[in-house]
Amino acid sequence: MKVWTVANQKGGVGKTTTVASLAGALAKRGKRVLMIDTDPHASLGYYLGIDCEEVPGSLYDVFLAHDRLTRELVAQHIVPTLVEGLDLLPATMALATLDRALGHKEGMGLVLRNLLARVEDDYDVAIIDCPPVLGVLMVNALAASQHIVIPVQTEFLAIKGLDRMLKTMELMGRSKQTRYSYTIVPTMFDKRTKASPMALTSLMQDYPDTLWDDIIPVDTKFRDASLAHVPATHYAAGSRGVKAYMRLLDFLFAGEFGHVKIG
Repeated sequence: MKVWTVANQKGGVGKTTTVASLAGALAKRGKRVLMIDTDPHASLGYYLGIDCEEVPGSLYDVFLAHDRLTRELVAQHIVPTLVEGLDLLPATMALATLDRALGHKEGMGLVLRNLLARVEDDYDVAIIDCPPVLGVLMVNALAASQHIVIPVQTEFLAIKGLDRMLKTMELMGRSKQTRYSYTIVPTMFDKRTKASPMALTSLMQDYPDTLWDDIIPVDTKFRDASLAHVPATHYAAGSRGVKAYMRLLDFLFAGEFGHVKIG
């Protein structure tokens, strides 16, 4: 099973859209996909039409049972979506208390890795949606993943947020003696503005080895898809945004991420 994490310490850069779109693209290709929402705001669940405060169990419950994880226990907290082949391990607001309640306990940084090991035969790919803050949830997501996708809105404030994310990964990599493989993905690109092309040029100059050589454009179909509670791949398959995510998926499966890794 491939495990990808979508992360950035700045909000509003397209993380949840990226998770839903990549998952939808995978489902279109017949893959079994598990999405894991680690953001207490539960945006991914609401995007997919799931009221995360009404589900019988959530990722929080799995963390509570971290010392007795079984395939059956994990599976009973996973819910299906409206798209065949796409399942979700949902978030709830209770995750916001996780650092205070359990963050000090030994082994809490590997809960996601352990739960994914229990269901690895059930899915082809797992994609983790991260909150925009550093804590036990992001630590878990980074530790569990084989590759990290970092969406960056093509505007200069978002690039500042990217710097913060990369420094966090560097510090964590050093402390855990781990190398993080990652790809920076320019999102919300609008060629009609001055800011987007300038920001993209800056990314190309500063991160040539780890920047995806394409862009995710601004596309209103993403918003419309969220209202329909399905990935854009299943709402507007021919849209330019969906075609861009299909190209990103091809890149991720090719595994040609460049030679520069933090750690």
